[in-house]
Amino acid sequence: MNKLLKSYFYWTYPRGNVHYDVMVTLILLFIFVTPHLWNFGDKPSSASGPAHPIQVVGDGNHDVIVSVQAVDVQIPDGATPNEIKKALRQAIEPVTGDAVFVERWETATDDHGNSIWKIWAHR
Repeated sequence: MNKLLKSYFYWTYPRGNVHYDVMVTLILLFIFVTPHLWNFGDKPSSASGPAHPIQVVGDGNHDVIVSVQAVDVQIPDGATPNEIKKALRQAIEPVTGDAVFVERWETATDDHGNSIWKIWAHR
């Protein structure tokens, strides 16, 4: 038994041998079955994404300034600052990921006169 395990470990069997086929089958099973058994936590974004492009600019530190069209942000009338922060975070999540914190925001206009949100965020 020790000799058999040692020969499998050092891959001493020639191609076309039953033991070689067993080793290749085990490797292929590992490659194709492992992702279904272990959850690595990666998933595609559930958001469909914005209708307009989002601009992300670094501010020189670890923070970013994100500009998003106002029509892409769903903010209810009379929203509290926390509700606005949550809506802005959801709007920029497809670009920045879900591990981002919104620090502050302001409204502005772009070069074409469209209303935009400027959002300062960090990880």
